[in-house]
Amino acid sequence: MKPLYYISIGVLLCSGMLFCSCSKSFLNRPPQGSVDAGALSNKAGVNVLLVGAYAALAGQDYDAVGGNIQSLGGGNAWACSPSNWLWGSVAGGDAHKGSDGSDQPSMIPIATMTVNPSNDLVNDKWKAVYEGITRCNNVLKVLPKVTNMKGDEITNVRAQARFLRAHYYFELKKLFNNLPWIDETTVDLKQPNTTDIWPKIEADFKFAYDSLPTTQSDIGRANKWAAGAYLAKTYLFEKKYDAAEPIFTDVIHNGNTTNGLTYDLSPDFEDLRRPSYETKNPEAVFQVEMAANVGTGAIASSNQGDMLNFPYSSTSPFSCCGFFGPSIDLVNSFRTDANGLPYLDDYNAHAVANDQGIPTAQPFTPDQGNLDPRLDWTVGRRGIPYLDYGLHPGKDWVRAQAYSGPFAPIKNVYWNATAATDADNSQWAPGSSINVYIIRFADVLLMAAEVEAQLNNLALAESYVNRVRNRMTNSAHWVHTYIDNANPAAGFTNTPAANYVISPYPNGAFTSQAFALKAIYFERKLELAMEGYRYYDLSRWGLAATVINAYFQFEGQYTNDVTGAKFTANKNEYMPIPQAQIDLTFENGKATLTQNQGYK
Repeated sequence: MKPLYYISIGVLLCSGMLFCSCSKSFLNRPPQGSVDAGALSNKAGVNVLLVGAYAALAGQDYDAVGGNIQSLGGGNAWACSPSNWLWGSVAGGDAHKGSDGSDQPSMIPIATMTVNPSNDLVNDKWKAVYEGITRCNNVLKVLPKVTNMKGDEITNVRAQARFLRAHYYFELKKLFNNLPWIDETTVDLKQPNTTDIWPKIEADFKFAYDSLPTTQSDIGRANKWAAGAYLAKTYLFEKKYDAAEPIFTDVIHNGNTTNGLTYDLSPDFEDLRRPSYETKNPEAVFQVEMAANVGTGAIASSNQGDMLNFPYSSTSPFSCCGFFGPSIDLVNSFRTDANGLPYLDDYNAHAVANDQGIPTAQPFTPDQGNLDPRLDWTVGRRGIPYLDYGLHPGKDWVRAQAYSGPFAPIKNVYWNATAATDADNSQWAPGSSINVYIIRFADVLLMAAEVEAQLNNLALAESYVNRVRNRMTNSAHWVHTYIDNANPAAGFTNTPAANYVISPYPNGAFTSQAFALKAIYFERKLELAMEGYRYYDLSRWGLAATVINAYFQFEGQYTNDVTGAKFTANKNEYMPIPQAQIDLTFENGKATLTQNQGYK
């Protein structure tokens, strides 16, 4: 069974234009011709449209004029990366914007909560995701005209299109909240954004959950269980815990990946990011398929949305760019106590040693205290093996420590040993074939734990959290020292690279709902760090103002990028509706779209 991006497709329709190619890729194509849309009213044509709807997941396209990858919104690809590294992780305090203050200044207001409706990245995100919705609606418009498909085939395509549409609306809903609903029946596209669209998102996911098969022909497609997990996640965001609970239970106990693997945690945390592992990965609930080196720089198939997020300097093995520097606050969260448990309330009082401001030529000893082993699969720290590239050298691999802190991201970085196949250097900064998770099984377990805690099923909530923590108790899957620091390609010893200590919560530790939720929230911070969840989690929990303002105050002691930043409650939980989109809806002096609370 091959990933969908390896299936040759002849055409890809996008926004009324026919895209043609014979190359093997799941993603978008340069425009080379056009035909009447009626020519797609057949089995082959409607599946081309469906592949186009999947392609929009990557949020990127090829700019034939500029010769670079751009977002589907017309701007830079990173604004619309499906990893949500800017919107979910930087805005949520997982990481600094990175680089320096002069590079990509439109990101700064997002990181400091001073964003306004005219920000170009906000508009890019809006346009790119609505492009995905448009592609889904095109599938659903054409499908009733198709005569050479069986009933179950039609249902499968319809369910996939509705699943994808629900995903795109969910992506916008959690970021902007107030949205116009446009579907395949909408004639007037100038719809108001004052109606709650959660019921419509629910309906699309419910249809997909009831209608999709448990397996698909290509691993990039959605199946029944991905739809179930997403439907339950929707209920969780709406605080409909009673509705979410049985679906999460069904997914956990009966679910399987699109290629038939029973859902489980991958034994090795790091394998989750290895492209060679993707067909063997039991944790993949739904992910964005990426490919590298598929034949031409004019194919937007590799993950260019994370292209800025690599160590940067003349001595690093990457060409660019020093963005997405993990925060000191995040790193301190991985400290564990003598029992291998996190410090839920005062983790910053148990700081992890770092080399902020220490020149590379000056000796530095990595932290010797107890640490959660997930730290060094999440963050590059000075003196610790950085995959198989060598010991992270510290300041020499950080573009501007005073601005972005001392650390480097890892989860989006390919291994040196597999760079020939996993890296894509067709652009000016690295792309990769590392897939981007929308939902993985650890996320499902932690969402289910949250639901069970909200329903006061504390023992079950504790068991779900411990299942996630227990994965990391196997020392074989920790980061280990190199056999030879001067030759990292020689491999690793059996000696852990740091003093890793992690344990499950003791039986019965979740004695109250308040403690259980605190532990679950913190576990999400650790397990899903740098994966684009944090801002959305804090906002839906009602904790964003308290937590992010505390982050600004703490982190501002060490870096100057967030000095003076402030999260305003009842405003910054969502981004502003792009002013450019409001302006497009003006008729007779009045706009159809309404701006979000607190923005002007």
